Amino acid sequence: MGLWGKRDDMTVHERDPFNAEPPRSALADAPFTPVDTFYSRNHGPVPEADPATWRLEVDGLVDHPLTLSLDDLRTRWDPTDVEVTLECAGNRRAGLTEVRDIPGETPWGPGAISTGRFHGVRLADVLADARPRPGAAHVAFAAPDVSPLARPPQPYGGSVPLAKALGPEVLLAWSMNGAPLPRVHGAPLRAVVPGWIGARSVKWLTRVTVRRTPSDNYFQAVAYRLPPTGTAPGTAAPGAGGLPLGPLTLNCAILRPDDGARLPCGPTPVTGYALAGQGRTVTRVDVSHDSGRTWRRADVNAAAGPWVWQQWRTTLDLPRGELEIVARACDSDGTVMPESPGRLWNPKGYANTSWPRTRVRCG
Repeated sequence: MGLWGKRDDMTVHERDPFNAEPPRSALADAPFTPVDTFYSRNHGPVPEADPATWRLEVDGLVDHPLTLSLDDLRTRWDPTDVEVTLECAGNRRAGLTEVRDIPGETPWGPGAISTGRFHGVRLADVLADARPRPGAAHVAFAAPDVSPLARPPQPYGGSVPLAKALGPEVLLAWSMNGAPLPRVHGAPLRAVVPGWIGARSVKWLTRVTVRRTPSDNYFQAVAYRLPPTGTAPGTAAPGAGGLPLGPLTLNCAILRPDDGARLPCGPTPVTGYALAGQGRTVTRVDVSHDSGRTWRRADVNAAAGPWVWQQWRTTLDLPRGELEIVARACDSDGTVMPESPGRLWNPKGYANTSWPRTRVRCG
């Protein structure tokens, strides 16, 4: 096993903070991602908490502030499960760096995404007991992991609108894939916010604050925002403004064959994942071996739930030569992925939802 119990073939982008993604083939044909394969995105050193003394504070614009132990959470409200695909906002950033360099940002491939089953209590149930006051509009999450990326360094945090926090799918989770939550994934407690960028599913949770306005934490107010048009690479930092990232959008990736593979000519299986986001489903995936001149429709798994990816597969008859396999997905709202990564390029490398491309050589 590798760092933090991860498989040895993870691509480790950074050791501390630990940032790693699995090889794309490890995600193929796997509706759920084992913990040792689950991607890891951190902004500072992984903190450690004693579950016996750990407490969660629920405060802010509420009538009844709460101080909760793990036993309180497990016994005061009915526990539930949610199946969810978590995706980093920088997933597939490497495709944008092919258009133009993105200094200072992790070159994530298509593996900054994973699907798991989380167990805990609904945040809505906890908030119902705390009683949000009139004027409450946002719920902020705070954690103890101090990030040097913030200026000045500060603990990690973020927020979601109160309407999202009250959704039955949003959990305070202490279990992952049927086992206690691993430390690297947020033990003893984390937020799980299905359908939103992974940055909002705050780990190592210590405080939930009901607010009138979004969190003023660096990672809400400054980071995880699409910089304004025209911002130069390496300058999209404090004060740059931009659009805050939240709900996920339609995305897709090719997992097999691997990029750069040498293959025999003839019938070749091609597999991948697609994720619609915002509770929608993927209705179609088309795949091409000639950069999009001709297409073949793939078989797409039925959605296992409103917040999870869908696996797809097809077989292409590959001719001899250098080939570019591309894919495009369509969702239940009729949204289709844009073709060009150049239209999506931004100096932070967020939200690459353009056609995935895999280059192979046959013969």
